[in-house]
Amino acid sequence: MTVKEEKIKKDAYEKSLAAFGEAMKEFHKGRLDKAQELLKAFLEKYDTEKEFVDRAKLYLQMTQEKGKKETVSLKTIDDYVYYSIYKINSGAHEEALKLLEKALDMQEEEGRVYYLMADAHILMGKADEAMECLKKAFQKDKFYRVLAQNEIDFEPLWDDKKFKLITRMT
Repeated sequence: MTVKEEKIKKDAYEKSLAAFGEAMKEFHKGRLDKAQELLKAFLEKYDTEKEFVDRAKLYLQMTQEKGKKETVSLKTIDDYVYYSIYKINSGAHEEALKLLEKALDMQEEEGRVYYLMADAHILMGKADEAMECLKKAFQKDKFYRVLAQNEIDFEPLWDDKKFKLITRMT
């Protein structure tokens, strides 16, 4: 392979990587329609990039399945908590917060609910809201201080003076 051919191949690979990356950004932000559109365009344009094609097909299938309406029967606080964890992990942070608000209505003395709310907030970039929820979680159960100091989602707060203060205070 000549130097020119290698450069063309490398450029094509980098373009496909960038296109796949854009689709993944939308997917992780929960913008499934946009992700689906970008994944379809990716598969049409870069169908020879085997490294990404299988993953793109898998994520396309996931966007199609996630787009379907879910019917879940939530009755107990545990139902709301576990389903909110699923929502947080799938990037649907706003939905998770709504579920956790309902869980709080059922039983306000749950530190885990405040902890999960803090997690959803920090993943949305809302550090102040996360901090307030963490403070409440720590007041309900000191165990959450240890978790927050080791949970990678809260890493942006670890050097924050307010975070350090509330982990010592409560």
